[in-house]
Amino acid sequence: MSKYLVTGGAGYVGSVVAAHLLEAGHEVTIVDNLTTGFRSGLPEGARFIDARIQDAAEYLDSSYEAVLHFAASSQVAESVANPGKYWDNNVGGTLALLTAMREAGVRKLVFSSTAATYGEPVEELLTEASVTAPSNPYGASKLAVDHMIAGECAAHGLAAVSLRYFNVAGAYGQYGERHDPETHLIPLVLQVALGERESISVFGEDYPTPDGTCVRDYIHVADLARAHLDALRVAAEGEHLICNLGNGSGFSVREVIETVRKVTGREIPEIVSPRRPGDPAVLVASAETARRKLGWSPTRSDLTGIVTDAWNFARTHRS
Repeated sequence: MSKYLVTGGAGYVGSVVAAHLLEAGHEVTIVDNLTTGFRSGLPEGARFIDARIQDAAEYLDSSYEAVLHFAASSQVAESVANPGKYWDNNVGGTLALLTAMREAGVRKLVFSSTAATYGEPVEELLTEASVTAPSNPYGASKLAVDHMIAGECAAHGLAAVSLRYFNVAGAYGQYGERHDPETHLIPLVLQVALGERESISVFGEDYPTPDGTCVRDYIHVADLARAHLDALRVAAEGEHLICNLGNGSGFSVREVIETVRKVTGREIPEIVSPRRPGDPAVLVASAETARRKLGWSPTRSDLTGIVTDAWNFARTHRS
């Protein structure tokens, strides 16, 4: 059994990863200031500290085997309107965390990164070698943290893995997706099914895809969680490994909407709107590095299963 610190563990992905760690028999401490996380999302059996990552020196000590870092501001539109918040929280907060880790002698980190580091790609299948050109301060802040981690590994021997998520979806029992405001497609369509939203907007239906709508890579949150445990196992001293996490194939906006109709049995009115600037037609991850380096592969890639899990969660956690 090992002892792990999970920052942002009251949020969507953090809570699912914390639950997986506990199920594997580990000791887990969650740090979250609950600005976007939920106290009800804290897994039973985890110790909870209501605090900021900027104050990590106050609670981080040598008893921890590793840190799994999910605490971050993550709304793209907000990052454009208030970039200082993202530099302060995502970059400044992580710098304080890395400093506290070094001083406490905690030498292993798994970082929650994002496909937003790639910006608006020109290729359909993204690899870790693809150009990183973030198109918003959120993505830029996450890329800055990746650079910061790489420097820490080279200079001080940190063992680190950055996992770049694509579209995380689904739920894991009582742990699921809740954002305010909500910006992700599957929970937005489920809000229509629940009567909390009148319709779903389809931004563009003239893309060069089979049905004219954008195609995206969706990964089940439980598959994502397993990758974090795999990353803990392979993290090597002085190395910074970056892995994309996705299914390697995608589903269109209309396929998602139709799947929600089938799963819920509800009407889902659509409103077709103009394309949004910067929306590529297809955005899919190559997860070959994760397969090769982590020994990881997705096991819940069926869209119906992903939507069903998300629907079961949404019905019992209505806003």
